[in-house]
Amino acid sequence: METYALLGDEAIALGAVDAGISAAYGYPGTPSTEIMEYLQHINKETGKPLARWSANEKTAYEEALGTSFYGKRVLVTMKHVGLNVAADAFMNSALLDIRGGLVLAIADDPGMHSSQNEQDSRYYADFAHIPCFEPFNQQEAYDVMSEAFELSEKLHVPVMIRLVTRLSHSRAAIKTSPRKPENPGIKAPDVKQWMLLPALARKQWHQLLGKDVQMKQFSETSSWNSLELNSKSVGVITSGLGKNYFLENSSEYTENYSHLHIGCYPLPTDRINKLASHCETLIVVEEGEPLIEKQLRGILPQSTNIKGKLSGDIPREGELTPDTIRSVFGLSPKEQITFDSSELPGRPPQLCKGCPHDDTYKFIKEVVSELSESAVMSDIGCYALGALPPLQVPETIVCMGASITMAKGAAEAGMDNVMAVLGDSTFFHSGLTGLVDCVADNASVTILVLDNSTVGMTGGQETILPSDRIKQIALGIGVHPDHIHVIDAHKKDHEQNVQLLKDELAYKGVSLIIPVRECIEYFRKKKRTEKKEN
Repeated sequence: METYALLGDEAIALGAVDAGISAAYGYPGTPSTEIMEYLQHINKETGKPLARWSANEKTAYEEALGTSFYGKRVLVTMKHVGLNVAADAFMNSALLDIRGGLVLAIADDPGMHSSQNEQDSRYYADFAHIPCFEPFNQQEAYDVMSEAFELSEKLHVPVMIRLVTRLSHSRAAIKTSPRKPENPGIKAPDVKQWMLLPALARKQWHQLLGKDVQMKQFSETSSWNSLELNSKSVGVITSGLGKNYFLENSSEYTENYSHLHIGCYPLPTDRINKLASHCETLIVVEEGEPLIEKQLRGILPQSTNIKGKLSGDIPREGELTPDTIRSVFGLSPKEQITFDSSELPGRPPQLCKGCPHDDTYKFIKEVVSELSESAVMSDIGCYALGALPPLQVPETIVCMGASITMAKGAAEAGMDNVMAVLGDSTFFHSGLTGLVDCVADNASVTILVLDNSTVGMTGGQETILPSDRIKQIALGIGVHPDHIHVIDAHKKDHEQNVQLLKDELAYKGVSLIIPVRECIEYFRKKKRTEKKEN
């Protein structure tokens, strides 16, 4: 047994390695990125496990399914909105005969520190009828991995581990356990259990529903769901980090509350009923959506007094903190230091100094300023920061890949001068299929793939393929070679880039402009790495 100071993400990674995984797949996205980065660090030192970034979350999940099909343990990692991309494979995988344990580590982002929304991945686990664990500290994040893989192999289903930003990105000491050996590679014994043809899938759906009883039994007896009966007036139900926030105020409580902590799902309804019959009022403290609170209203009598996010006693949006839950326990706000910040200027996030996207947006902005009608659609990535002052160029930011397809829709609705802006990594992630649609219908769109040779916003990971292949891909898909341009993203080329964009906007078809210049931060990171290695 050794002790390490690890981020929650790193604890997940080390826990998976010590649980005997053979491989891990994922796509970078804050706050989940450090899971794969730590696995790659371990791989660099020991040669195992295989730890690979994939083109997107769907391909990562499907690659993991292949590993599981061969009977080996595998981890998949992504952020919460990434599961939207992987949902097709994820939902269907619950019907498969999982033999090599498959665990999905999802990092949610309450408060939207680096995301488009606050969606709660526990709903996906409930939707798919699979177990979900929710550790409340780094030690639990490590410990849960071994049990999650064992449960996956026992019930033959994927298992989800749900993290949140505060746990993923905070550090604590954890104690490790002896490392387990990898599973031997053994092909799935009944391949029909891996074929979701309707006649077979109906049987597998019936089998999955039958496993609900086993999952419920596990949840009711699991040490991850702990019940302590004390006060008969108020019972508290916590999940995940909610337990920490509840305990941090404990020195000020006037009574010894009864407490049920939920660390794994499905909900332990017997324990919930026991708590409810013991107490007059229930308070629910959970990070994210009020999933538990909603289900309580279906489990318990309507007359049960439940306080939480739905009742308005706890904030519905943003991250919870020990301070935001004080009022529901009758505690007054803590004294705070106040100061006059009126003279401090606002500091919204901006592109890094020397970022090549800055020069690209400047020539786009000049062209747009001379047009009577135009639209600039963007994706999620570093380049999305160009929507903020002083550039203010992109007009839409929805999700990975949406820039090209939204541009196509706007153009086909009759809008003139429609542009899509996305990065090289995003192009490989989900821009390819949008480009296929544009070529198939000869849509009048101008697509700018900003090639900075890295996955910039998530820390400078390498793109899945060298970005200089984007032109070859576009040619293969059918973009006319006269309307594919690889240019320098540099202020010295500003005037000729302005003219090029004007010419391509006048063309009634698909055009592709690839402004190229290396990310300044990736360049510095590469130089530091080279210096260390030499």
